[in-house]
Amino acid sequence: MGVTMRAPCKRSGEKEEQEEGVAAAAGRLAGAPEAEECSDVDSDSDREMEGIHGPGGLVKDTVYLRSCQAHSGVPASCFLRQVSTPELNLRHHGLGPQGARALASPLTSNPYVKRLDLRDNGLCGAGVEALAGALSKSSTICDVDLSENQMGVVGVQAICAALTVNLTMQKVQLAGNSLEEHAAQYLAELLLAHTGLKSLDLSYNQLTDHAGEILGPALAENTGLTELNISWNHLRGPGAVAFARGLEANIFLRVLDISYNGFGDPGASAVGEALKTNNVLEELNMSNNRISAVGALSLGLGLRVNQTLRILVMSRNPMRGEGCFGVLKSVRDNPMSALELLDFSADTARRWPSASQEESPRLKSTHPELDLALLAFRTVKKINVCA
Repeated sequence: MGVTMRAPCKRSGEKEEQEEGVAAAAGRLAGAPEAEECSDVDSDSDREMEGIHGPGGLVKDTVYLRSCQAHSGVPASCFLRQVSTPELNLRHHGLGPQGARALASPLTSNPYVKRLDLRDNGLCGAGVEALAGALSKSSTICDVDLSENQMGVVGVQAICAALTVNLTMQKVQLAGNSLEEHAAQYLAELLLAHTGLKSLDLSYNQLTDHAGEILGPALAENTGLTELNISWNHLRGPGAVAFARGLEANIFLRVLDISYNGFGDPGASAVGEALKTNNVLEELNMSNNRISAVGALSLGLGLRVNQTLRILVMSRNPMRGEGCFGVLKSVRDNPMSALELLDFSADTARRWPSASQEESPRLKSTHPELDLALLAFRTVKKINVCA
């Protein structure tokens, strides 16, 4: 699923080398800097003085270097260069739990960083726990990416607890962290408690039916979240239905990506019911959800009355011509529809009749009823059915 595979969280045989690197870094801070160039991926601490960009920079760097020494971590020169900038990007640096512990102390009092990117650093649960303490106290960081860090349930429990008490946070990315149903309860508590959180990415995890049953009611009660990505999980059956029912009651969410799950026809039908009453959702991605013509027709019942949805992506579903036409007809029959983009591309497109653009320049089809439906559209600006 495109998630970077990393070695196990435990690391060994490097402690002495790390301590030597920290000592050398501390020595250079007091003396003359070395002349060697700094690489993008830090395996040692070189040219730390470049990290000083403004008042207080020297103090912050000293705090970080001392923290590295205390936790036997190798200083990341990119941190030193970006310590006084709005965005701190340390993705793919292999920090590990020790590097995370070293970062925690300087981040707590850092007044500059607003966006923290620690994607793919092998932080594990222990490293995320250490950072959670800093994030709970930070008054400036409002956007954090902790994706692909093998945090598991230990890490997600810590980060959710931290964010619950820090209402400054607006965007959180937790993709690719092997989060399972045990993590769902902590995520649900976050959705219920944090009204300032606007964007949450839970994609590429292992959230199952039971997780959907837990997250659905939390989504219904959430007041604030406007964008949710829960694609590439395992929401199926009752879990998918429960999650969709949460969408029915939600009055804030504007962008939802549930692609690459397994909603199937029952889930599609539940989403259709949600669209009948939901009057805020604007973008919905339901690609690759095993939705057949039956599910598409049920979804169409919601599209027949919905007035806010602008973008609907349903590619790679086995709906065939009957399902696609049913969706199109539902939109055509809704004079108040706001739909601007309807995507049936990829696998779905290959099931359409042979191409002809004489009747409708926006769609490759020779289906007479479909062409008639398309000619009646007034709001849809683009319809994709081609791979």
